[in-house]
Amino acid sequence: MAELQFREALRQAMTEEMERDESIFLIGEEVAEYNGAYKVSEGMLEQFGPSRIIDTPISENGFCGLGVGAAMNGLRPIVEFMTWNFSFVGMDQILNNAAKMRYMSGGQFNVPIVFRGANGAAGQLAATHNTSVESIYSTIPGLKVLAPSNPDDAKGLLKSAIRDNNPIVFLESEVMYGMKGEVSDDPDYTIPIGKARIAREGKDVTIVSHGKVYWSAMKVADRLVEAGYDPEVIDLRTIRPLDIDTVTASIRKTNRCVILDESNPFASISSEVTYQIQERVFDHLDAPILRITTKDTPAPFARNLMDHYMPSEEDAYQACLRVMYAK
Repeated sequence: MAELQFREALRQAMTEEMERDESIFLIGEEVAEYNGAYKVSEGMLEQFGPSRIIDTPISENGFCGLGVGAAMNGLRPIVEFMTWNFSFVGMDQILNNAAKMRYMSGGQFNVPIVFRGANGAAGQLAATHNTSVESIYSTIPGLKVLAPSNPDDAKGLLKSAIRDNNPIVFLESEVMYGMKGEVSDDPDYTIPIGKARIAREGKDVTIVSHGKVYWSAMKVADRLVEAGYDPEVIDLRTIRPLDIDTVTASIRKTNRCVILDESNPFASISSEVTYQIQERVFDHLDAPILRITTKDTPAPFARNLMDHYMPSEEDAYQACLRVMYAK
């Protein structure tokens, strides 16, 4: 184990996989000469050269399509978006080609491609740079959607994603790139796609979250412990496929659930998790499921409005008290 930043864990995952498999390459805006917009690919151009670490024009539709075509022809591209907000320019390639090609070709084509980059809010960047895209991309059959919350998961899940024969949406966070944590130094280290992590075991209430807002869930759990309660915290890690079995097993024990989700509320990840919980373990619920999301509006620019827009730790704490009938 070694302490690495989130960006370093991602870089280590890509480097180890590219050393193992010459069919893997990285493509995107500023990934080569500039070492990546967030320095995730720092030093990789020197190691692998310009045929495998490739700068592109500002044309997401173009380099997404290039990546899909390369994947269909036996290569394993990693496509970096400077922010997932820019992926909307290339959605036709992601949703209509990458996600559907294996199905429409009757299994004749695999599309082993990873689309990765910064997702969600990153401070005062206004509406067009603050979208959490997981609820958008997870509605599309054929895509797998991953959202690690810590450096170790970032490495293990990214290595699994690169090795997978399906198109992967890999969601990071700009504000987490500098986060430090213990990371496995095993060059063959992988984490199974589709398996949630029980971050804290407890018996009074289940708190479900993913990505960077998971850390708000852990702060809520700490406050609940100080108040004399015993919360369980689940980090989904994978949005699709969703490990609903781990969530429902927890609710059979706690009988209560609060979901923290950086999606907008309508048709959000929390909406789907809520439905699947009530479909499977309704009789185990002793209180309605509550969810804390962003506000149902485009992201504002003003700092005070942005603070109000984001999922609130205080709101999540009060929601946990309500489902436990403690308030």
